[in-house]
Amino acid sequence: MREADRQSRSRRWRRWALLAGFVLLVAPAGGAGWLYLQLRGGLPQLDGQIALPGLSAPVIIERDGLSIPTIQGATRSDVARATGFIHAQERFFQMDLLRRVAAGELAELFGAVALGLDRNNRIHRLRARARQVLTTLSVAEQALLATYADGVNAGLAALSAPPFEYLLIRLDPAPWRPEDTLLAAYAMYLDLQGRQWPRESVRGALHDRLPPALAAFLDPPGTEWDAPLQGEPFAAPPPPGPEVFDLRRDSFPRPAVEAALAARTASSLSQTLAAFLAPWLRDGTAEGADFSSGSNNWTISGRLTAQGGALLANDMHLKLRVPNVWYRATLIYLDTDGRERRVSGVMLPGAPAMVVGSNGHLAWGFTNSEGDWADLVVLEPGVDEGTYQTPDGPRPFTRVEETLAVKDGPDEKLEILETIWGPVLDRDHQGRRRALRWVAHDPRAMNLELLALEALDALEAALDAANRAGMPAQNFLVASADGRIAWTLAGPIPRRFGHDGRLPTSWADGRRGWDGWLNPDEYPRLIDPPSGLLWTANNRVMDGAWLDLLGDGGYALGARARQIRDGLQGMESFDEATSLGLQLDDRALFLERWRALLLATLTPDAIAADPRRAELLPWVEDWGGRAAVDSVGYRLVQTFRLEARARALEPLLAVALPGEPYFDYDWLRQHEGPLWQLVARQPPHLLDPRYADWPALLLDAADATLAAATAGRRPLAAWIWGEYNRSRIQHPFSTILPWLSGWLDLPRHPLPGDRYMPRIQGPGDGASQRLVVMPGREENGILHLPGGQSGHPLSPYYQAGHDAWVQGEPSPLLPGPVRHRLILSPES
Repeated sequence: MREADRQSRSRRWRRWALLAGFVLLVAPAGGAGWLYLQLRGGLPQLDGQIALPGLSAPVIIERDGLSIPTIQGATRSDVARATGFIHAQERFFQMDLLRRVAAGELAELFGAVALGLDRNNRIHRLRARARQVLTTLSVAEQALLATYADGVNAGLAALSAPPFEYLLIRLDPAPWRPEDTLLAAYAMYLDLQGRQWPRESVRGALHDRLPPALAAFLDPPGTEWDAPLQGEPFAAPPPPGPEVFDLRRDSFPRPAVEAALAARTASSLSQTLAAFLAPWLRDGTAEGADFSSGSNNWTISGRLTAQGGALLANDMHLKLRVPNVWYRATLIYLDTDGRERRVSGVMLPGAPAMVVGSNGHLAWGFTNSEGDWADLVVLEPGVDEGTYQTPDGPRPFTRVEETLAVKDGPDEKLEILETIWGPVLDRDHQGRRRALRWVAHDPRAMNLELLALEALDALEAALDAANRAGMPAQNFLVASADGRIAWTLAGPIPRRFGHDGRLPTSWADGRRGWDGWLNPDEYPRLIDPPSGLLWTANNRVMDGAWLDLLGDGGYALGARARQIRDGLQGMESFDEATSLGLQLDDRALFLERWRALLLATLTPDAIAADPRRAELLPWVEDWGGRAAVDSVGYRLVQTFRLEARARALEPLLAVALPGEPYFDYDWLRQHEGPLWQLVARQPPHLLDPRYADWPALLLDAADATLAAATAGRRPLAAWIWGEYNRSRIQHPFSTILPWLSGWLDLPRHPLPGDRYMPRIQGPGDGASQRLVVMPGREENGILHLPGGQSGHPLSPYYQAGHDAWVQGEPSPLLPGPVRHRLILSPES
């Protein structure tokens, strides 16, 4: 503990030293003393008493040693007002980014550099939709959002200076409005579903350009790794024969393939730069498309636990950023029947709801469902360029003009073409206009049903609330104190007809489209399965008629889900500690067959031909079988797979690339299926003509791996996994002001884990929280997050708790002893 305190003090001194340097640089322009006071003035008040108009009774906010608040009030409305107050004081800039990302209003803060993101997002007109949804909410729901907004603005006004980010951009923060809470939720729609139409576009290009059998092979619905809750793994389509596609024929000359690959590389580089400029936003670029989201959750029936209560584990994996996307809290209030309600978990700053948590009776959690919630509609031309075909004949586009405000620059006008299905998004590789039909564009997409979970006792009531919820469609798992468990979908499900939604298609003849929304009693549910176990990991969870309802929006490869399922089935005891251990499972089961393939490639003849290859053998043989930070062998095997993938797949895909600048096969997340079939079956007609046979291709991949590992005369022993997999958790300002990164960003740590295992981890992606809890036994629950509670780098709580996340320590769900006490009082 003393060592942790020493490191914490050291980091704080480094931040103060950087700040001092900053002060010295700007002192001639404005005065160091003034700047110091302004920066300190953005820190929240933790103790004492503050008047907060609108409260019915005092609200007590007690914070522990990590600044985790317990907010206790007389009513849910009072708690919402107080929550808005502390969210604003701790995280207002984060909240501002959320609403502006959704609304397409970032250029108002950052200038023309943000116009690209604003154009992409403004096309959805989510501010207008938020205003529309607000009018459809009940009087009580509207009042709650207004109360929360009042609390936010009061918390902002109570700071003696604006949050520090506004000093750097020389702007005053704009007040929070009730519609902004809905925009914060819309930002999560963009985050969780914004890849669906790029993925569908890639599929469309693939199926348009390639023979059907080859397209089906490269775009399978599943693989042998599938681990659904219902059904079996899907059989993979076999490789097409040479009569369908032969890569060695003269009709596929190498220069055309190389030109297409070069164009793809240039496109990927530009997208990577765009992603680097916005590390806090997963903006739908191809960079990291296969990594993307990777959340896990599972429930364990009380029949399997020693205590008789059910257990929930949930780790939602998102882009890692500073501050963290979530905010820890415990809320205590009296419900309308006068019963005390106590709920602990994580909230989204910008909203008054507990997103994931436990209320003593029920615990609930989410993973992104990856069902199909968006369709690209190919528009057929009407009588002229200003019209398009509909089931009722030609119809003119509705033209909407939006104004993009730009800091330090002229406003920009953006014309949006609207159709009966949604906005015109782009033109495809054939030059055809396409409109976007997306659930988020409909009022059904948004409501406050999630709030009901805080005060529910019965499992079926929680399932009903989840089915009614307006939120990005999620796998919803719930565990009850009496030992029951269940799965369902939370969020709106469209009633699709005439097509499965996997490929862009025309809806002009009325035979394809959406026909309203599923009713809650039509939603799939699994309750108390005989195994006593339920699990999801962004994988396909259903088959048959239920899968037809949900569609396929890009399910993750099932390797992670299968490792979780098998880990649960192999557990000897079921408690909080063993579930945390499974969340931290970094065993490389997925890569075991690739290790065997690499060893088989390094034959005695291959080593005799180039003795340097022998260097690989001891590291691969003794690889450890884990994505451990000190493992050379793991990194070698992982790199070998990537090198083999590029050589095996890219020549097949190059034909699909021309005219599709954002084509990236990583968008299709089942590509391990065709890749393994190629390297295992080794069909000669699907081999890149540069190679004499498949062993030559694999040996070239092994040589490329060795070259990468020893580049710059680096000893192979130094090429450990932790050198690459070092955390990069940044504040958005550090990317544009890199000299502030030491003050704003979290320390970089080598981290175990990778994408195809429960501990999914990349430098900038990973678990945004890890929760394990048995409702009714919250005192034994576990919760840790990257980063700290505060969004201010001068706060001692900016990084507090981060080390527990790095080390995977079982830090408690409930707040600890009280260190600070703030009383919010009604206006006298």
